[in-house]
Amino acid sequence: KARALEGKGGTWPSIVLFQLIVYIPTFSLGIPLTMTAFWVFCCKLKIWTETRVYMINLMVADSFLLFALPFVIYFTKYDHPSDNLCTVIENIYFTNRPMSILIITLIAIDRYIAIKFPLKAKILRSPLKSTSTCVFLWITLIIYVNLRQKFNPNKEKFCFQKESTEPNYSLLFSIIFGYFIPLGIVIFCSVQVITCLKKKIATSPYETKKAVYIVSANMAVFIICFLPLYVGHLLRFIMDSISSNCSAIQSVNNFVHLASVLANTNCCLDAICYYFVNKEFKEASPKLAKSKSETSEEAEVQLPCITY
Repeated sequence: KARALEGKGGTWPSIVLFQLIVYIPTFSLGIPLTMTAFWVFCCKLKIWTETRVYMINLMVADSFLLFALPFVIYFTKYDHPSDNLCTVIENIYFTNRPMSILIITLIAIDRYIAIKFPLKAKILRSPLKSTSTCVFLWITLIIYVNLRQKFNPNKEKFCFQKESTEPNYSLLFSIIFGYFIPLGIVIFCSVQVITCLKKKIATSPYETKKAVYIVSANMAVFIICFLPLYVGHLLRFIMDSISSNCSAIQSVNNFVHLASVLANTNCCLDAICYYFVNKEFKEASPKLAKSKSETSEEAEVQLPCITY
């Protein structure tokens, strides 16, 4: 994943202040909310589903990102050199944000399959397949981040700062495959799910409306939190490619720094998703238990539509 472009200059003092104003409540709220979510999803829920697997992995990604936030504040404020500690924190930081994006994308795909193809969903979906997918993504991202840092020809002098103006093509790869393709998938799957649910609103208006709100809110958070950051990364790549002047590059750097602060609030906003999904699990549990003793096709069709 692309590095945050957090260089000094221009409005830097105000950016540091903005970072503190946002990160302190994000860290303070994110830790207890995420720990509570861990307790609920790992200990209180008895039924393992695909969504439960994805949510636990999302909580792991959010936890590591929360762990890195105090270091991010300190390193960017005091020009911490690129030493071994910096390398460890950067690896944690730049692994878990893309992992969050990919897990949210998997949740959107899982919902789409459950709603649009309820009969095939029993073959395509399972907790074991979800676990295998998440393990594969963790291993792939960890290897990618370590290799990218090891073979990066432009070693930066300070932690979380990009000083080189050479176009970074691994950055472009991260922008396209790390966000814009997942963005297209999330929007497509969410719109399809919402359309499908609205067709069923007459049979269960309260439950269907609530489901529509949850899917819409998740899609909106995904766009609002991450889109500005990746647009900023794309602008920086363009600036480097056309050899823009230092003032223009610094303006983009400041924008990306602000956008990265917004993106990191997602680890706290995910707690809203945890809350609603937990309610869905509680409401779905009696129906899931009941479905085990039913063999009718109608029961098989309706089951996936409630377990997300």
